[in-house]
Order: sequence, then structure tokens, then C-alpha cells
Amino acid sequence: MVFHHKGKTRVSSLGLITGKEESMGKEKKSDVGFISVGKESSEGREIPEIGIGMLGYAFMGKAHSNGFLQMPLMFWPPPAFPRLIAMCGRNEKAVREAARRYGFERYTTDWHSIVEDERVKIFDDNGPNNVHAEPCIEAARAGKDILCEKPLARNAEEARRMLDAVKKAGVKHCCAYNCRMVPAIRLARKIVDEGRLGKIYHFRAQYLQEWIANPELPQVWRTVREISGSGAVGDFSHIVDLARYLCGEPGAVQSVTRTFIKERPLLEDPNKKGRVDVDDAFVSTVEFENGAIGFLEGSRFCVGRKNHMYFEINGERGSIYYDHEHLNYLHVYFEDEDPPDTEGFRQISVTETYHPFIKHWWPQGHINSWAHTFVNQAYHMVDASVNGTELAPNLATFEDGYRAMVICDAIIESAETGKKVHIQY
Repeated sequence: MVFHHKGKTRVSSLGLITGKEESMGKEKKSDVGFISVGKESSEGREIPEIGIGMLGYAFMGKAHSNGFLQMPLMFWPPPAFPRLIAMCGRNEKAVREAARRYGFERYTTDWHSIVEDERVKIFDDNGPNNVHAEPCIEAARAGKDILCEKPLARNAEEARRMLDAVKKAGVKHCCAYNCRMVPAIRLARKIVDEGRLGKIYHFRAQYLQEWIANPELPQVWRTVREISGSGAVGDFSHIVDLARYLCGEPGAVQSVTRTFIKERPLLEDPNKKGRVDVDDAFVSTVEFENGAIGFLEGSRFCVGRKNHMYFEINGERGSIYYDHEHLNYLHVYFEDEDPPDTEGFRQISVTETYHPFIKHWWPQGHINSWAHTFVNQAYHMVDASVNGTELAPNLATFEDGYRAMVICDAIIESAETGKKVHIQY
């Protein structure tokens, strides 16, 4: 792709002319949500149903169920109407209530019954990390298309077996790194792919929360290695995935981890303590194969931080940064676009109809939320399952999930050995 800017010609990889895109954006000012919403038409054609079976009913069960339920309302006409067949969880009382709440036709405490249900076309696994590998592998063998929460597995070895299973079965597969479904992050990827930042020098990212900082918080599955595989490293592997998605493959990492609270009260008996054997926080420097350097930081001990995810990319011609708690905005700076006395970052409201996904939602400035990412994800998953469309590169597949786990394992290995670890897939 060739585009011109202030007398300069640049080459980009997307095959789209930026100047044309900019003028197209101006032309599309007439195609605003205030007048375009409600004009979508199915032209009366029949829309099929697609069966959904879900393992998990809590935090992610709510998010994924909402995604499937909302998808036909926004992406009209949908590739298919999701039919919520069955929901599974180990707590019968809780999963029964969740299935009733979200509209599933039945509930079960045995995930095998969902895998064996011929009505289920998409198997959605958002249970704890220790119930990702076996159910997804069995679902692949049964010919189900699969959506699995992140991290894909507890470690790279498990993730590799999952990847091998879906490849062998030839089914569609998605690892739910839903941050890729944020319009501003998709725009960031587009800017990088078009070469508008030039050569990339730096990528830095943080994911900071506070929810586990209270030492009286009971032991939960996320603090037990046998169930979770790791702590903050896997929990915040969104930034690992974004590093690959936005900057390219990491070549090596060097890391430090910390466990600040080593024992926690047991939920079933608060007078007894359970050992915390995962990391509470990590910091890792990263060397990318393209020559860029950066760092990744994740912690669940940052009092005052609720869900702070931030990344910044610096290149030879400009920079971009993003704050997940203000996810409708991308901050951009291109060094040759402003006179010296007014140069600096600009805040872009990524809410125009020509921005990613927005034409399916609301008029400009009527902002999207974190929950919308699961609706966008549900659309792509259903479309891939019904129409055979490709999920890569903009959605994470099991290949991406596996590679993220290789990097997560390398971060932990580096922290344990005190040495730089080279990434090998």
C-alpha cells in the first residue's frame, strides 16, 4: 500500500490508501448512527439457529451469555440466532439459577453431557483454568467449534495439546482475548499495520488491579497453582497477547515475580490457612524479534487501581497509547502532522460509523463498554461456525492462546532462574 502525507510517500501492509480512507471518513459523516440505526434489514430471509453449550456460569459465564444474547440485537441480520442449549457448573444450585437467569434450556454438573449433545454446535468453556484442556479436547473430537476463555490453559504443554486437537478435528477455535474486540485497540492495530508509526522502538503495557490486596480475602482458585497454573501472569495475559498482536513476536524475556501474601484463610474454614503458591505480581522486560524493546507489568496489589490496563507504542514517526478504563479513546501523535508550537498527543473518540464495529452499535459519542467486546466476539464466533469465516488474525485463536502460554511460562521460568529466557514455540 502507498499513501501520501505532507509530501511524503509511505508504504503500508494493508492494501488500503490512507488518504482515501480519510476522505472516506468525511464522506461517511452523513452515515451517522442518528439516522442509520434501525435501517438494517434481513430482507425477510430465514435466519437459522445455532446451539450453544457453556461450561461455566459465574463472572465469565455472565459475560459470555450476555454476548450471545445481545449479538442478534446489534449485528442484524445475525449469521444465526444463538440457542442456549445447556450450561454446566459443579455447584448444582448455582448453575441451576444461572441457567434460568440467562435462558439456557437445561443445566448439568457434567460437561460430558454438553459435549455429547448433538444440538450443541459451539462449546464455550469459561470455567476455571484447570477445566480448559480436557473438555475442549473432547469437544474438538466431537466436532464442536470452540470458544475458550483466557488463559487457554495452565501451561504451554496443555495449550499445545488443545491446539493439536482443534487442528486435527478441523473445527473453529477462539481463545477469548476480548481486548482485541475493543474498537480503539483494533484502530491501534490498523495504524501499526499501515506503517504510520514507522519502525517500532518501544512497547510497554501494564495491567493493575487491587481486588486481592486484602490479606483477609479467602483463598480462591486464582491463588492455587494446581487450578490456575499461575497468578497475575496468566490472569493478565491480555497484555502478553496484545504485545504480540500490536508489536510482533517477543524473542526473549527477563522477569521478576512476587507473592506478597503467602497464606490466606480457607473459604470453608476461615480459622485455617491455605498456601498461596502463585505470583501476586510480575514485571518482565521484553526483546521483540523486530528489534523493539519493552516491558510488561501485572499486579493484583495496586490499591486504588480497579481495572487499569494501559499500553503505549513508540515508533520513529509517532506514538499511540490506550487506557482500558477509557476504552472509547485512542491517543495518537504523529510527528509530522502538527506545527511545532501545537504538537502533542490527540485524543481520538473511536465512535464513528467507520471505526471498527461501531456501525452495529450507537451514534458517535454514545460510548461502548467492556461488555460490548463479548458481543463483538460472539458475532465473529457464530459467523465462523455458520459461514466458515476465518477468526484470525483479529480474533485470537488457539494458536495465539498457545503462544501466549509459551511466553507466560517463559516469564515464570525467568523469574525462578534469574536468567533471560528465549521464546521458543
